[in-house]
Amino acid sequence: MPILIFFFLHWYLSLLFQSIFLHRYVSHGMYKMNAFWEKIFFLFTFLIQGSSFLNPAAYGLMHRKHHAYSDTEKDPHSPTQSNDVFSFNMKTFVQYRKLVNKVLEKGFNSQDLPRWLWLEKLAELIIVRALFVVLYILFYIKYATSVWQFLFIPIHIFMGPIHGFIVNWFGHKVGYRNHKEVPDKSRNSLPIDLLMVGELYQNNHHRYPNKLNFAYRWFEVDLGFMVTYLFKRLKIIK
Repeated sequence: MPILIFFFLHWYLSLLFQSIFLHRYVSHGMYKMNAFWEKIFFLFTFLIQGSSFLNPAAYGLMHRKHHAYSDTEKDPHSPTQSNDVFSFNMKTFVQYRKLVNKVLEKGFNSQDLPRWLWLEKLAELIIVRALFVVLYILFYIKYATSVWQFLFIPIHIFMGPIHGFIVNWFGHKVGYRNHKEVPDKSRNSLPIDLLMVGELYQNNHHRYPNKLNFAYRWFEVDLGFMVTYLFKRLKIIK
């Protein structure tokens, strides 16, 4: 039971911070928060994503490019421009690493992107990422009740990129389209997206890229939007 609870919490907390902070806030500026809460969200994104922490500025630049050139040759991660899953992930990784190097260069103009340079550099250290991996392994050694449960460990290690892969691969490959006028191949992969907290409503999102609620039809549920609504009620965001 502790293993399943840990996996469930890590999956959804990592996904939520990637969705509501990296995607909706950093990439699209769908809401505002003061400097204190921005640092809190930044810190928790680092702690929860752990070994797979995604640099917010690099993530934001990459995602904006994805929207600007969706499903074209200039798209940094389009499944329609890759022959298979391996080449898709390799292209995404190479593009992301280039942007990380760019944002960490001295004199980089961050513009409207949230920065916390010392934490960003700390997160890039191999020893820091390795420490998170060791912590995951130690937790499993203590609480795993069966050998097969150790198969979850690679998912913990690569949690952030795995979430990105699911959204960007299936969200442009599988599902239905509410908005056929959208020129790219974006799709809504799940009619009720509880798995990816609304992120798999890609066709809706590409039609209305700055709309905070990714759900469009009556049966669609965007859990990420519900969380941001709660934060708004608590006056954490505007």
